[in-house]
Amino acid sequence: MDNQYVVGWGTLALINAGLAQGKNRTGLNWFLLSLALGPLATFILQLVEKR
Repeated sequence: MDNQYVVGWGTLALINAGLAQGKNRTGLNWFLLSLALGPLATFILQLVEKR
């Protein structure tokens, strides 16, 4: 696996964790979900309403 791919995927997971915390969601859960789903998790997170 290319190192740039891994760094990009991890960076996206960190960004998603920050977005989740901004919407009063659990950042750790979204970080782990983002590691598994990547950009799809970002799309889902944008559709979720703020608590």
